[in-house]
Amino acid sequence: MSDPILPRPVDRALDPGFRHGQSMEPNYSGAASFLRRRYARDGGGAEVVVWGIPLDVTVSNRPGTRFGPRGIRAASTILDGDPFFPFGFDPFEALDVADAGDCVFDYGLPAGIPDAITQQARAHYARGSHMVTLGGDHFLTYPMLRALTERLGGPVALVQFDAHQDTWDDDGNRVDHGTMITRAVKDGLIRVDRSVQVGIRTHAPETYGIEIIDALTAGEMGPFTLAERIAARVGDAPCYLTFDIDALDPAYAPGTGTPVCGGLTTREAISCLRRLGGLDLKGFDVVEVSPPYDHAEITALAGATLASAYLCLLAERKARGLGPAL
Repeated sequence: MSDPILPRPVDRALDPGFRHGQSMEPNYSGAASFLRRRYARDGGGAEVVVWGIPLDVTVSNRPGTRFGPRGIRAASTILDGDPFFPFGFDPFEALDVADAGDCVFDYGLPAGIPDAITQQARAHYARGSHMVTLGGDHFLTYPMLRALTERLGGPVALVQFDAHQDTWDDDGNRVDHGTMITRAVKDGLIRVDRSVQVGIRTHAPETYGIEIIDALTAGEMGPFTLAERIAARVGDAPCYLTFDIDALDPAYAPGTGTPVCGGLTTREAISCLRRLGGLDLKGFDVVEVSPPYDHAEITALAGATLASAYLCLLAERKARGLGPAL
């Protein structure tokens, strides 16, 4: 990358006015906002807002993803950055990022959760912020897509890293992490001709025309060819990227509700993701991190690293005059 987003030669610990960077205090101290970004419930006018959706009422197997956003934030404090590997720069030289805390909803009224998420996301979009979401179970992608497509005025391409297609039957009323893609397709939120699901290793009744690159095929392709295949499918369409942590093999992400053997390695996922900066990126979520089933923060750290890599993609795009604004 060019100079505009390289770290400044300054001692961050001694510069009280410096608000970028991350390595200004020990990893084990300080408030656990995502990557130590400033905390602002309304987004603080930041161009990129990271927030959490602590949801696990729609899971079909092991619960615990309500603790996902907190776990990812805590794990992110060890990512000292300055610069981030493998990008080689500090994304916060280019991006103004704030942590907006978590979405609020009544867990006792699950039918109202989709609207609560959409309304709060809509408020952030109205302020002009690019959204990065920490989950929470995968149902949250559906209400996020509703808010985003309203903002953009049309459907988006979906790049979905996942072990599951999430295309089971939905009558339009379910709150279910296994049916939200069906619902998004039926609601016209996704351009199926430009969408792709990567890492799939289960069977579902429908594809709806979404291209599927199963985990075995993705592994045989390698990250570089995989990224090229994704880019060819998406083309120049506005794109939302959703990463279900169970796209990774359970060896690399044990802390998730529906683990499936045979998935991607963390290295393969990062290597592929870093090559997707040419897409017209409009939003990102990492979901299904379940700390109660994690070990040594392996899964939470993977989630934090993937979200950090996405921020680096946005920084690269901004340096090229392409983003991150919607």
